[in-house]
Amino acid sequence: MDLVQLNADISREFPSFKVVRKSDSFLMKVISVFLRIITLNQMNEYMTDFTTTIGNTIYVPTVWDKYVPRTQIAILRHERVHMRQAARMGRILFFLTYVFWPFPLFFAWGRTKLEMEAYEETMLAARENGVDITGTAFREDIIKHFITAQYGWMWPFRRTIERWFDDAALRIISGK
Repeated sequence: MDLVQLNADISREFPSFKVVRKSDSFLMKVISVFLRIITLNQMNEYMTDFTTTIGNTIYVPTVWDKYVPRTQIAILRHERVHMRQAARMGRILFFLTYVFWPFPLFFAWGRTKLEMEAYEETMLAARENGVDITGTAFREDIIKHFITAQYGWMWPFRRTIERWFDDAALRIISGK
């Protein structure tokens, strides 16, 4: 599937879907400052390297236009998972689970579970594009999202995340 087709598919599923540059959003700027404060400036790439979805709006980082289409597709597929989660759970419950369950930092099991589902879609998209998802660099990049300040140390237990990743990679590779 190409980028135009994916955007059309997402728009059909979520008619109010739109992509907005983070640099054009006051809310994203406020969130960025807040994240820098609570992570002691360790999360300093929120505006430049991370994509955020709120409702049916996907806020893209400053490097978005530098990504090749297959990278943009993988990111949009990941974010569509979050849009589906919010639709399934209801936006308020999704928000509360993502941000606060049971804690906003360090032990955010709700965010961890929601991101696990979305990152499995990222892994599937990568695999479809010929990426060796069992490769050390790819594996480490995803694992670090869970255990570092990038997502507020959402689940700092590395072995738990490694087991999840390895199990998910096996399921994807085997087609299950």
